[in-house]
Amino acid sequence: MKLKIRKGDTVQVITGPKEDKGRRGEVIRVLPKERRLVVQGINLHTKHQREVQAQGRRLQPGLVRFEMPIDISNVMLVCPKCSQPTRVGVVRTEQGEAQRVCKKCDARIDE
Repeated sequence: MKLKIRKGDTVQVITGPKEDKGRRGEVIRVLPKERRLVVQGINLHTKHQREVQAQGRRLQPGLVRFEMPIDISNVMLVCPKCSQPTRVGVVRTEQGEAQRVCKKCDARIDE
């Protein structure tokens, strides 16, 4: 499925846990089949890591914090020009390629 948010975009969380609501972050990874994405610094979880030896090196024990995926419907893309969360439109150029466009200020997002 084609998604309008890509890796490297800045997004703002519009719903979800109260500690993440309203925060912005960069998209690290997009999971299109599950319609989820991983955002830097958002939806952090803690894992208790045991000391493990793998491939000749040791993983340090302790608490490990990492980002979990969040549903794509819970975030909005932030326009690089007007820096507001916005819906994304798609416009065809003369060459026939698709360009993402901000619905608030009509600026091209992919440039």
